[in-house]
Amino acid sequence: MSDFTPTDTPSAPVPTRLASKPIPDIKTFLLAIGGVVVMWLPVLLLHLTLVLFSALIAYALTRSIANWLRKQMAYLRPNWRGFQTHQLAEWLALSGWLLVTVVLVILTGDWVAEKMSVDVFGKLVEQITLVLDQLHRMLPDDVARHVPSSVSMLQTQLLAMVKTYAPQLQLAGIHTLRGLGYVLIGMIIGSMMAVQITPHPRAPLPPIVSYARGQFDELTQVFGDVFFAQVKISTINTFLTAVYLLGILPLVGHPLPMAWTVVLITFACGLIPVVGNLVSNVIIVLLSLTHGLGVSLASLAWLVSIHKLEYFLNAQIIGHRIHAAAWELLIMMLLFEATFGIAGLVAAPVIYAQIKRVLLHRGWL
Repeated sequence: MSDFTPTDTPSAPVPTRLASKPIPDIKTFLLAIGGVVVMWLPVLLLHLTLVLFSALIAYALTRSIANWLRKQMAYLRPNWRGFQTHQLAEWLALSGWLLVTVVLVILTGDWVAEKMSVDVFGKLVEQITLVLDQLHRMLPDDVARHVPSSVSMLQTQLLAMVKTYAPQLQLAGIHTLRGLGYVLIGMIIGSMMAVQITPHPRAPLPPIVSYARGQFDELTQVFGDVFFAQVKISTINTFLTAVYLLGILPLVGHPLPMAWTVVLITFACGLIPVVGNLVSNVIIVLLSLTHGLGVSLASLAWLVSIHKLEYFLNAQIIGHRIHAAAWELLIMMLLFEATFGIAGLVAAPVIYAQIKRVLLHRGWL
């Protein structure tokens, strides 16, 4: 089974290209990409993208760490204390990254709880009061009368909105819990696959099993290209955000509370295309309110600029990894987003990379 590791250059070479052939008819073309369609259509229609991506990430982490451990354990006998060396490496890798993940989550939670002092919330409430007062003075009377005049009135209106939209909020909460469950299930599936499936089987496999494993190998390789490209994009996004939070705002006398924590959150959220940026942006804009409406609007403008730049960087960097032009990837992302929503937008680079590798291999591109 193939493994993928981050590199500065495309980790997967262009598939061996056959001699140039005439343009295929529709039937031949559909048969060629049938494996990709059969794999992805149920995933997108049943909204299982989170499960698949979580499984692939868990599989990748376990395999990558296991490969490194296997090299360090090369001096051991193939059968050491009743364990096959490759199985021992997989189990150690799985246990290791799970332990590190749990420890990091606990430490991060404690750190954020310590940093989230009462002073931050007090400043936030104070600034919201000032912002409401500024809005009443700046806006025309016909518009200003619809703006709450105090924090207590704002709380009352928010509670009324919560009661009005309670069913929608309940549904959103259910979807959130379901999403977290999907992530957990995907990680369990990916980890089990990494441990139980032999990377390089010695005995020949049945035709259907061999084909399925070949498709899975292709998927893991393509996903690795896209995932590590997303890591690079998140790094750029985090750097630009850090320039603003740790550089520009302190220079103008408006340091943001918990700036370093927000930078770390930005990197973690940046690994999730589109949705992750929205989460980190909301946090930054809300914390910017501690310094007034002007700083909050400036933060919003900076983040929107980064987001627009990132959209094109996404197509450029990921396109380089999967051997596709930026405009090709942008078109596919738009089409899949219009058809399948956010899940289609996130999955588009992986699907397009798989299809393009098939077409290149058959000499049609």
